[in-house]
Amino acid sequence: MVGEIKIENVSKSFVNPDKTSVTALENISLNVEAGSFVSLIGPSGCGKTTLLRAISGLGLADEGQIYVDDEPVKGPGADRGFAFQQSNLYPWLTIKENIAFGLKARGIYKEKKSDVDEYIEMVNLKGFENSYPHQLSGGMNQRASLARALVGKPKVLLLDEPLGALDAFTRMNMQDEILKIQHLHSITMIMVTHDVDEAVYLSDRVVIMTPRPAKVEEVIDIQLSRPRARGSQDFIQYRTKILKILNYAGENKEPEYYL
Repeated sequence: MVGEIKIENVSKSFVNPDKTSVTALENISLNVEAGSFVSLIGPSGCGKTTLLRAISGLGLADEGQIYVDDEPVKGPGADRGFAFQQSNLYPWLTIKENIAFGLKARGIYKEKKSDVDEYIEMVNLKGFENSYPHQLSGGMNQRASLARALVGKPKVLLLDEPLGALDAFTRMNMQDEILKIQHLHSITMIMVTHDVDEAVYLSDRVVIMTPRPAKVEEVIDIQLSRPRARGSQDFIQYRTKILKILNYAGENKEPEYYL
């Protein structure tokens, strides 16, 4: 599976209710290799989610262009899945119905029905497919949300802090689930996170962004073998390096990151 992303000189602004303009992204250029895992990290409100939405096609750039496999992004597409911070499952649908929703909306459920069962099993929800979201834990709902984003077999999966609301142990388990899925299917993944440890643990590259308007401050290649030991000296060195850059990125002297 392919999924190379090219971001060329992308800028994006918004108009406030009082008619003032706010620039969220300014002249961002970045290449994401097919099958790689990239994390976006930076101060709250700097434009990370705006960039993710631009890649998804949900909010097109004002200037510049984004390409997926050399095709310009002109709107949402089945080649890009999106997992949000909250699971956003429909409470009146079962877990299986939630996961199948996108396939039904595209009119391809009949030929892809077996894929739904495959992804239910892949995210360890076998036996819970007929349950409703309120009957399951937050971690289980998040796994269902990932399955829903993946069942259409996108080239690219965009993750907007999907683990932020989970407890520490569930979060670490989910990180391993994401890596397993990414390895099995060679999906290009881009994740927005505020957790430096999470970025180092998951990523091939960490993109550090400046305060708004967001620019690329630095790109760090994480050259650690997998599985990664969170307490190793090399891991800690990467974490320290990223925190140091964040501490001096722009005027924010107090970083908004947790470990």
